Amino acid sequence: MSAHRNRPARLVLKPFVVGWLSTNCYLLADREAGEAAVVDPGTSSEEELEPLLREADWLGVEIRFIINTHGHPDHVAGNSRLKELTGARVLIHEADADMLLIPPWPWPGLKPMRPDGTLTEGDVIRVGELTFRVLHTPGHTRGSICLYCSEEAVLVSGDTLFAGSIGRTDLPESSHEDMMRSLARLAKLPDETTVYPGHGPLTTIGAEKAGNPFLKALLG
Repeated sequence: MSAHRNRPARLVLKPFVVGWLSTNCYLLADREAGEAAVVDPGTSSEEELEPLLREADWLGVEIRFIINTHGHPDHVAGNSRLKELTGARVLIHEADADMLLIPPWPWPGLKPMRPDGTLTEGDVIRVGELTFRVLHTPGHTRGSICLYCSEEAVLVSGDTLFAGSIGRTDLPESSHEDMMRSLARLAKLPDETTVYPGHGPLTTIGAEKAGNPFLKALLG
């Protein structure tokens, strides 16, 4: 992918499409430091998790964190199983933590659990020498987050921003007004920032400002 050409070799950010709703589950790794995180494991199926685990083994990295961009089942269903397999700590924004205990709807293989830690605006997650800052971007859920690494010009956007669209705001715990405020914040990031969304293909902030109808309407 062209977005990767100028990226230092130490960063690996690889999507694995999993689950009923084709969720992008990401392996985020510092291959030089031997550390990794998994973002949004949306399946408890070991068959679907196996390619991710094989990639981590091939890279020689230890999965230390499981990070949820929000609490919907299609992004958290694999938390429990992946934690059993790796011993990684499960992290989610404090406003969505209760969704792990009381899921908003049934999902195959989903097991209620308590997170190992909660996140809030401005927290920094370190994976080896890579630092990702937590941006609280409510709208799709009250506790939706994005993970931003300014040094690598990377944004993991969950269901806040997609290529050409945004996450739904007609669900319980959703807010269109909050979503618009969150999008306005993301629009201020550098245009060259590569966006890794919760569903669908990669994009950039610049491309979304130019072609995403929601951002175009917001920016006038």
